[in-house]
Amino acid sequence: MCYLIAKKFGDIGCVALQTSHGQHLADFKKRLVRVVGYDRIQLVTISRPSAYGEYEPYRFLETEQEFEEAVRHM
Repeated sequence: MCYLIAKKFGDIGCVALQTSHGQHLADFKKRLVRVVGYDRIQLVTISRPSAYGEYEPYRFLETEQEFEEAVRHM
């Protein structure tokens, strides 16, 4: 288990999605990067949110669709 984090540079907080490592996660991240690029959104995979206070507060989302929609609107 891991968490995919999306944070807009310069903003406080992030959105997070609990997921699993593997090809599906890699493909999902690539798709998001094609949509939003690298210049304004940081996409990071972390093991546990409590260890990464710099991304707080976390807004946990339930589905990939919710996560993708939130990232598109950052």
